[in-house]
Amino acid sequence: MKFFAVLLLSLLPVWAQAVEVGERVAPWTLLDQFDQAYTLDDQAQVLLVARSMDAAKLVDAALQGQPKGYLEARHGVFVADIQRMPRLVAKLFAVPAMQSYNYRVMLDRDARIAPRYPAPVDKVLWLQLNNGKLTARHEYGSAAELREALEQVKP
Repeated sequence: MKFFAVLLLSLLPVWAQAVEVGERVAPWTLLDQFDQAYTLDDQAQVLLVARSMDAAKLVDAALQGQPKGYLEARHGVFVADIQRMPRLVAKLFAVPAMQSYNYRVMLDRDARIAPRYPAPVDKVLWLQLNNGKLTARHEYGSAAELREALEQVKP
């Protein structure tokens, strides 16, 4: 019985933090692939969340060929949930490979942030923000669709 009470209480923050359209997105801080801290603030207009490697590859493909700062110019932030990746693989291979990207990747190593934004693991979740409030949610299953949506955002 005690186990179930602890389990319920441990899941409560996840349920309470799921954000709905019209609600304010709680600020958070993550490190990027260069171990530089980023804190979500009211300036962010697009929050991209990838819950799997396949979804992260969609973001990478959509941003291929774009100049450095393309995502940031659109007030976009990319969060990659890498908690399922073995730490040794992340440290030795994945994160060093991400350092060659011309955009920042906020790394959610412990699944502290990504679970707040539920979405299918094989798609990229797009959260449209306005002054810290969620105004719309979209899911993209192809790099072409995601690239087209990013091109619609005014820098």
